[in-house]
Amino acid sequence: MSGGQIAGLIAALAFVALVVVISIFLVRLTKSLGIITNDIDQISHEVEEVLANANVLLADVDEKVKTVDPAFQAVADLGLSVSELNGAAKNLTNHVGKTTRNVRGFSRLGLVTMLGKPAWNSFKRHRANKKNKTK
Repeated sequence: MSGGQIAGLIAALAFVALVVVISIFLVRLTKSLGIITNDIDQISHEVEEVLANANVLLADVDEKVKTVDPAFQAVADLGLSVSELNGAAKNLTNHVGKTTRNVRGFSRLGLVTMLGKPAWNSFKRHRANKKNKTK
């Protein structure tokens, strides 16, 4: 055997070893891809079930919201009515306050004037009569 033949034989053996290593790698890669494909199939079926359950849950929630919606509308209407009642009570309070001030003013000035003036006039006549009797 010559040196060239030995070199060719070594190259051939190296090539065979490379092919064997690549073959083993490809076999393992194929098995891994098969396992990954099965896992993805299982995950996709589980995701479909979750989505179906989510759709059922969403439909149920939608029905319950439709049931509760009138109650929320009633609460909103009640809040508006309470707000309007509050405004009316405030206006009434302001009106009563103004009226009370007017009545108080009347009682201070008008009642004193109405009752005080005749009383003062009566007192003046009484003094005048008393002075006339003493003379």
